[in-house]
Amino acid sequence: MSMVEILPEEVVIGEPYEEIGGVYWFNYDGLNVRDLTKAMNAVQARFVTITAYQLPKNEGFRLEYHWDLAGRLLGFQFHVAGNEIESIYDLSEAVDWIEREVHEEYGIVFTGRAHEPLLLRRGDTPGVNMRDEAPAKPVSVAGAKAQEVQK
Repeated sequence: MSMVEILPEEVVIGEPYEEIGGVYWFNYDGLNVRDLTKAMNAVQARFVTITAYQLPKNEGFRLEYHWDLAGRLLGFQFHVAGNEIESIYDLSEAVDWIEREVHEEYGIVFTGRAHEPLLLRRGDTPGVNMRDEAPAKPVSVAGAKAQEVQK
């Protein structure tokens, strides 16, 4: 059964969707991001955004793809074991900006693009949020003097 056959024209509460906080989460094992995009295009859904989460330890990332279908927000989760997932830019140009942002912030590589996504800020290194520890904050002059007094 194809993804298009599974998707109802109008989302209803219940299987295979679970409504949580106004988002209808679609639970379907074996879902591929490109097949999802083709199915969303077939039912004239509108791409909204991708939300990325770094998972604990070396478990990779969770990417949530959000689509609007007939005024309902649909959510689809993908686990990325490493740091690569297929790009859907050639299927939905609206994804370009958010793929670039996720690439820059988390170092996730969107494979299959004709060109690497441009960084949003010139000179930044992809994956700036993938740090185990936050960089030390600069101490103000007043703060440095207060630290000296406490010693």
